[in-house]
Amino acid sequence: MIDIKFLRENPEAVKENIRKKYQEHKLELVDKVIELDSESRAVKQQADELRSNRNKVSKQIGALMAQGKKEEGMALKEEVTRQAQLLAELEEKEAKLSAEVTEIMMQIPQIIDESVPIGKDDSQNVEIERFGEPVVPDFEIPYHTEIMEKLNGIDLDSARKVAGNGFYYLMGDIARLHSAVISYARDFMIDRGFTYCVPPFMIRSNVVTGVMSFAEMDSMMYKIEGEDLYLIGTSEHSMIGKFIDTINKEENLPYTLTSYSPCFRKEKGAHGIEERGVYRIHQFEKQEMIVVCKPEESKMWFDKLWQNTVDLFRSLDIPVRTLECCSGDLADLKVRSLDVEAWSPRQKKYFEVGSCSNLGDAQARRLKIRVSGEGGKKYFAHTLNNTVVAPPRMLIAFLENNLNEDGSINIPVALRPYMGGKEVIK
Repeated sequence: MIDIKFLRENPEAVKENIRKKYQEHKLELVDKVIELDSESRAVKQQADELRSNRNKVSKQIGALMAQGKKEEGMALKEEVTRQAQLLAELEEKEAKLSAEVTEIMMQIPQIIDESVPIGKDDSQNVEIERFGEPVVPDFEIPYHTEIMEKLNGIDLDSARKVAGNGFYYLMGDIARLHSAVISYARDFMIDRGFTYCVPPFMIRSNVVTGVMSFAEMDSMMYKIEGEDLYLIGTSEHSMIGKFIDTINKEENLPYTLTSYSPCFRKEKGAHGIEERGVYRIHQFEKQEMIVVCKPEESKMWFDKLWQNTVDLFRSLDIPVRTLECCSGDLADLKVRSLDVEAWSPRQKKYFEVGSCSNLGDAQARRLKIRVSGEGGKKYFAHTLNNTVVAPPRMLIAFLENNLNEDGSINIPVALRPYMGGKEVIK
């Protein structure tokens, strides 16, 4: 969420940012929020004047009563009562206007970083760098569920009967491989100095609206009926929520955390859920990383975070590339975002396996995550997040890149301790 003071002083800059994100329908919100904010401040000033006057008059009443001037004192009391009624009306109006301003401000996108390429959608994202040599073997690579089924590693039919499309049973060595990747990713991040955490898998609505836009919330989150709770779509949500309404000492920053969780997503508007595949699903598990830091350090941490994911995939013999997300592909709270894509030998192209985001002070402003700096000066922290690894999507890349012609799967050296020393899945 943008600083209202910045919007007041730079309305054209905010409008230009909206244009860069191809959200012209939101241009009118800038003028509307300025108007409502002006009215809100005027009402607040009037209410403050009444509160100040009430205190003065109360003292006068006391003095008059002490002097025996009861009639004059009672007249002033009536005036105080009248002003109290007016004050109550003003406070109600002030609260209403403040809520309207906040609601609109939460729809106005964050100012994007100057390095972000301008483009309408993900088709205009820009490739930055490739890591590892993409290889297409001289034998045909089956669809990923066929690879799993030949190893008795997946049961989609039973899952469909139990829960519907978008769910799965992982079995045997494939299930073990899934858990091994998560455990390896956990230790990989711990070795890089991150603190391991298992967070709550449900969060309250005030945390949801603090970490994501209304559009994301509608398309992703499952609501728990009768409760003020939502199933998390990613552990980043509850991890950032951990710092809600806190004042953190500057010398304690940055906080670097890596978290494990199941994730639940409606995948609304995702053009249907694949019946055969596990690329886009309602339930999966993920290892995440988040950083809470000083504003001047967020660009540095952004580069460190995506590099962690690249390094992990390369340690498992999977070629990857990085893509800078263009302006139109950025969610409203994001200042900058970079996708990590893994090579698919079957499709002969890359596909997304992780996303790194710098949210500036957007989440911190919504959740009141503040930092106490030099001289007690308080300011909003910056927050960042990135996917370490998210199987079973990551398993697609793993299986395709480590598949042998006879259908067996090579286990990279780094993962063998988590697979009981196995070198190959047959």
